[in-house]
Amino acid sequence: MLEPVLSAEGIPMIIEPVTVAPARPVARPLLSQYWRHVLFLHWPVSPAAVSHLMPPGVFPDVWNGTSWVGLVAFSMERLGPGRWPGVPYLGSFPEVNVRLYSVDRQGRRGVVFRSLDCPRLAAVMTARAVFALPYRWSSTRLAVERDLYCLATRTRRVSSPEATCLLTAHIGERLERPGPLADFLTARWGLHNQVRRRTVYLPTDHPPWPLYEAGLTDLAQDLTSAAGVDVSGPPTSVLYSTGVPVRFGAWTPVTREQHGSGSRPAQDGPR
Repeated sequence: MLEPVLSAEGIPMIIEPVTVAPARPVARPLLSQYWRHVLFLHWPVSPAAVSHLMPPGVFPDVWNGTSWVGLVAFSMERLGPGRWPGVPYLGSFPEVNVRLYSVDRQGRRGVVFRSLDCPRLAAVMTARAVFALPYRWSSTRLAVERDLYCLATRTRRVSSPEATCLLTAHIGERLERPGPLADFLTARWGLHNQVRRRTVYLPTDHPPWPLYEAGLTDLAQDLTSAAGVDVSGPPTSVLYSTGVPVRFGAWTPVTREQHGSGSRPAQDGPR
């Protein structure tokens, strides 16, 4: 059921439902890529603690009154423009990002990236210049062998203050019914970002995630705090996916307004 939500200015908003299929299928992709061996770590955070990190006109999305911060690691493969098969070497690399969950005035759900770390300097420079995404050059190694997942990443000082993540996880059984929270955290069909002083939305299209149980055996990281989000303890949610092919569509503008620190973000699930 769609629930009207009031903004800080008293403007009613209708938030799109959480769906496992793309909300806006992309017929003509701007970028194509494959995300493989994806590990999702998530911590709950107060919406008030992250509202100032949103671009203008975008607000924290919530589940049962709580927003979330995600640390997501994966292997990027075959990144390239349009439907092309991908740029050799430069289009394949491990990536680690920190992201928040967002919704705009039009009710479109998405993510806001606080940091994206990868070892391809050319990819970092291109993403920063063209899409204004907060990519950082890093030393990153990702290895997956059977049910063992290992990640080691460290940002290079030339691009930013050093931040690191070392983790080991074990992959469990496939989840036939991941549940509404898992869908809320993984089925995000767009990206909110500020490009040349304008907030924009890029639609994302991919098949439903094949999700698996996962558990951490070791975790030491300061990527979330370096991204401006404080968390404590182990993540509440840990999920793994073998991966999906992904397409990004052309961006569209979001209404330029001030931060909605006084607005009520979307509310899903039982109260």
